[in-house]
Amino acid sequence: MSRLRRSLSRLERVLALAERVLEELAGEGPDPRVFERHRAFRWDARRGRGRLVPIPDPRPFDLDDLVGVERAVARLVRNTEQFLEGLPSHHVLLHGERGTGKSSAVRGLLTRFGDRGLRLVEVHRDDLLRLPEVLDALRGLPQRVLLFADDLSFGEGEGGYRELKAALEGSLAAPPENVRIVATSNRRHLLPERRSDNLAARLDEDGELHLGEALEEKLALADRFGLVIGFYGFDQRTYLEIVERYARQAGLALAGDALREQALRFALERSSRSGRTARQFVDDLRGRLALAARRGEAQRARE
Repeated sequence: MSRLRRSLSRLERVLALAERVLEELAGEGPDPRVFERHRAFRWDARRGRGRLVPIPDPRPFDLDDLVGVERAVARLVRNTEQFLEGLPSHHVLLHGERGTGKSSAVRGLLTRFGDRGLRLVEVHRDDLLRLPEVLDALRGLPQRVLLFADDLSFGEGEGGYRELKAALEGSLAAPPENVRIVATSNRRHLLPERRSDNLAARLDEDGELHLGEALEEKLALADRFGLVIGFYGFDQRTYLEIVERYARQAGLALAGDALREQALRFALERSSRSGRTARQFVDDLRGRLALAARRGEAQRARE
């Protein structure tokens, strides 16, 4: 009898484990209450169909810290406000040079509008193949959701391209009304453009230019974003303005010509003059000044 009880106990544990595995493979829909407790999520497709995983403490960002791209940010904020109010709004593509604030602008939307019901779901490029499942998981929620694809670009024949294209426009199944796709990319058209693509372009008998099929295909994806916003590189004055802003926020004593000289040297070494470079410089300067202060205190203690 005791042997039978042990066997039954083991069988129950095996069945419980099998049930959990089957649930993961089948892909349960998210509990709507989790969207009340959390504001940011990522799509985890490592097992089964994938699932939404909450991000407990998403890194905040203040949109007012984005200097030099105010017009671009204003367009993004206006579209988001329309979306939150249930008014006509667009899927958005943010493109431009690296480090100009594209990803930070999207994170800043969550900081500004999270209390108004905005939620952010990050989807990796490789998981766009499962985009229909992601959209189904978000359909019908009371919250408004931005589906965020960061640093997006596609190589020749890479997966996920057609799924994204269909979700933006072209599928018989309309995307959920409570979801908008926001993508960032260093490429305006998301796909590499080659010289050979332009060789197929032709002029008709009326002198009208017709693009080749390959180039038309590459332009089609970006064109399906209703709002395309450019983030462009900064001049020296704007870069230094951003540096000074971050330095004030950090409470650094170094200012004036000394701060600007070191900031320009840092940008020259990085061959980049952007908001990201400005923040990296200030972080580096904070560390160097703090280390020098500790060494000074240690030296005085020894004396």
